[in-house]
Amino acid sequence: MPSRKRNAPILNRRRFLTAAGFTAAGIAAGQVSLTAGGATADPDAVFRHGVASGDPLPDAVVLWTRVTPTADALPGSGAGPTVDVTWEVATDSAFRSVAKRGKVTAGPAADHTVKVDVTGLTAHTTYWYRFSCTGHTSGSGRARTAPAASAAVPALRFGVVSCANYMGGYFSAYRHLAARTDLDAVLHLGDYLYEYGNGEYGPGPEIGRGHEPATEMVTLADYRRRHAQYKTDPDLRALHAAAPFIVTWDDHESANDAWSGGAENHQLATEGDWAERRAAARRAWGEWMPVREPDPRRLYRRLTFGSLADLSMLDLRTYRSKQVENTAFGDVGDPSRTITGDAQMQWLKDNLATSKARWKLVGNPVMITPVLFPPLPAEISRPLADVTGLLPPEGVPYNVDQWDGYTADRRELLSHLHDNGIDDTVFLTGDIHSSWAADLPLDAGTYPLSGSAATELVCTSVTSDNLDEITGSEPRTTSVAVEESFKAANRHVKYLEFDSHGYSLLEITPERVQMDWVYISDRTDPRATERRAAGYQVLAGSNRVSPAASPLAP
Repeated sequence: MPSRKRNAPILNRRRFLTAAGFTAAGIAAGQVSLTAGGATADPDAVFRHGVASGDPLPDAVVLWTRVTPTADALPGSGAGPTVDVTWEVATDSAFRSVAKRGKVTAGPAADHTVKVDVTGLTAHTTYWYRFSCTGHTSGSGRARTAPAASAAVPALRFGVVSCANYMGGYFSAYRHLAARTDLDAVLHLGDYLYEYGNGEYGPGPEIGRGHEPATEMVTLADYRRRHAQYKTDPDLRALHAAAPFIVTWDDHESANDAWSGGAENHQLATEGDWAERRAAARRAWGEWMPVREPDPRRLYRRLTFGSLADLSMLDLRTYRSKQVENTAFGDVGDPSRTITGDAQMQWLKDNLATSKARWKLVGNPVMITPVLFPPLPAEISRPLADVTGLLPPEGVPYNVDQWDGYTADRRELLSHLHDNGIDDTVFLTGDIHSSWAADLPLDAGTYPLSGSAATELVCTSVTSDNLDEITGSEPRTTSVAVEESFKAANRHVKYLEFDSHGYSLLEITPERVQMDWVYISDRTDPRATERRAAGYQVLAGSNRVSPAASPLAP
């Protein structure tokens, strides 16, 4: 039976949705084939973890694989020989026209993972790639480079995903995304995997999807083994092979509610030094993800897609202050507390101010939209906070692990956009296991009169628990009243759906950004179907979300 310590992270991780289910309800009452391209069979499972690509530039893309050259070279084992691995990049799926090839080594020091930053490629071009080792050839993957920096781009399409708990269910959302042929990239906004042991979060053992190792991952070997397990999932393998990933991490890649000096789900007495654990998590993540790392100490980075869009990917775990434990005394607005850290905040502000692109996209691991009760006007709430010290200036937040717990940073960033006349900034977010479309008001209490500085589009979880699963209610029953109460109290929230799992499809054109939410029928069914549920758009120059005129075309 799990100890109290093991159960506590689950409750804390669900803090926002649980509070939504009970508090707001009261208010309301008031694919690509992995053996395509002529690749040979792989009877010895040398490439059992598939292939992947990531971080596309106009002239480069990162390629990734992991080899198992001998039976003892298992993930996390530190065993096995160092071997040569050959890679090829071609302009056709049959590899008749090879554009680039090379050779690297793989050994136990990096857990037999391989990452190659292939340069000298042509902008905005589809390539196929594969690897060979010990006489075996991997399946092929498809990658696409970014448009040239000054190119006029008519459209981009991204898949958007987050929160994929292996124990939570099957990765059908990945399977459906992998079947698409129109993706320039997949944005994974965090919680690519989860740290919990078996039985601690989700129905995994009941449906035959227990974690490996069976206990919580703490050591470097643990993190490597868990990454390896996720990359044996056929649906995730297919999606990695279908399109390049652009990734960041959130907390579960290390431990729940992580901050710069610890985590809610880390106990010094039994799990050792936090710095060592985080370093292990960071090292394994870097080894197993197709991410470009010119500076291994820094995850935040910027990618450009012609004159159409810039994408700033944030790291909101490494530098943040500890989450407040009591919001009743205004700690969330303390200007000495930060979610970004000073250097990353300045970097982001500079990106937004200097961007020449039509759209400024921000890959944002936790939600920036204020979700508050009550959202009082600033001229009332700030003096009240100064006099009584009892109410944060922006209202009482429901999830202090988000930007709601770091409101000074949010004010600084939104004021920067407003004061400098920076339009067309769209935050793309995961983490909260639900679907949202919202304006980002300068003052939530006077919205819509106060105006909107930017917008936010939030994808739901691939499998991690939604509100109906947390509360044990049937989908689209009690959650509907909760959603309506949230929107009534937070008028800047235009779309909210608490119950469904799936992915989002994002299209960017010069005229608009549109996100469609696509939901799967049942996370515990490996053959789950999909349906398009809703779509919201941001028209150029508007800084506001509105219902999309029509679904995104196939």
